[in-house]
Amino acid sequence: MIRTNASLLTLTTAMTTMTATAQLRPIAFTEFDLPNGLHVILHEDHSTPIVAVSVMYHVGSKDEDPKRRGFAHFFEHLLFEGSENIGRGEFARYVEKAGGVLNANTNGDRTYYYEVLPSNQLELGLWLESERMLHARVDNKGIETQREVVKEERRQRYENQPYGGILLEVLDRAYTKHPYKWPTIGFMEDLNAASEADYQRFYKTFYVPNNAVLVVAGDIHAGKAKELVSAYFGGIPKGGEVPRTKVVEPPMKAEVRDVVYDRIQLPAVVMAYRIPAYGTKDFYAVDMLNRLLSNGNSSRLNTEVKDKQQKALFVGSFSLPFEHPGLAIAFGIANMGVAPDSLEQAMDAVIRRTREEVISEAELAKLKAQVETEFVTGNSRLEGIAESLASARTFLGATERMNDELDQYLSVTAQDLQRVAKEYFVPTNRVVLHYLPMSQKKN
Repeated sequence: MIRTNASLLTLTTAMTTMTATAQLRPIAFTEFDLPNGLHVILHEDHSTPIVAVSVMYHVGSKDEDPKRRGFAHFFEHLLFEGSENIGRGEFARYVEKAGGVLNANTNGDRTYYYEVLPSNQLELGLWLESERMLHARVDNKGIETQREVVKEERRQRYENQPYGGILLEVLDRAYTKHPYKWPTIGFMEDLNAASEADYQRFYKTFYVPNNAVLVVAGDIHAGKAKELVSAYFGGIPKGGEVPRTKVVEPPMKAEVRDVVYDRIQLPAVVMAYRIPAYGTKDFYAVDMLNRLLSNGNSSRLNTEVKDKQQKALFVGSFSLPFEHPGLAIAFGIANMGVAPDSLEQAMDAVIRRTREEVISEAELAKLKAQVETEFVTGNSRLEGIAESLASARTFLGATERMNDELDQYLSVTAQDLQRVAKEYFVPTNRVVLHYLPMSQKKN
């Protein structure tokens, strides 16, 4: 047994060393600000003839008017409608005709757009994003079109999907005041009630250069790229002061417990713990703790609750890395015939163990090897590098933080994991939901 543990430690240490060597080559970049406040980051990589052009706007669902929930996500869709100089529906066609791909996503804190193109199409990407920033179509025709798109997305992802409403139910109970309380997709009654003027006001407030980070990464020459960026974005007027929510969510003082009925066959148990904001020292320890619980088939929740006790068909745990204090969510779908109380007790026992025992060095080394592998994989794609650069600037306060974020994970100790488990993964700091089949609801 001792020999086996020593071998495991040696193997995982070797894995750590190999992946660290790949990751510890820092991502090189240059950066500058345009007079209008746009922050620009350039990353040269001539290994393949492609370029990523991305823009991160510091606006998410937490920045919305409480009567206009869902605007940030709605704009993710709306701003592909076209512009004064791009025909309706032509935005994607430009990229696809050039042999590229494009996408966008939104969360509670930011909205992110990107194109990956052949490097000889750099100017196309810059033109498209400058048009989105300055001349986007925000009119009733596009609004009505995208309302239907968002309605269908909400139906597919939340309303008609088994267990699809779990996150909505959790957020509503985990926050009492903060705008994280509502989901990013928002509510159709708010979108329907909004006028064209409401949408235009949101666009003019948040889609401004001084609320954005532009990243150009790939097969570029920094000097020429800087000239092109200045040509396409330099003439865009600076916006006004961007409003930020000042709501501070009060700490939880007692466990919140509830039952939710839905059109499902098997019960589920959800536990949501309040955790520190993304970028703080404790966030990395909490995120590592979540990986200990559910990252891979050999994780603790999987081996104990799913495999050994066979109480769960599926079990997992993940972090919501919000700019303000977020959540760690553990969840399990019960096996046939397993009561929610029994599943909760099994999950609780695994979490309690992280508070009571310090993990082994071998287990910690394995976790760190997994994190390093994820970093290397994420930074093997230009779009991954571009997003990491933009996120570091937007949420970590400095672009160079991208190159030391892995160190934040690697510096986590076994004692740190136990400490954050004792501080955050406790019953008084959580929401517990039993998600039950509608057939169990008493009339």
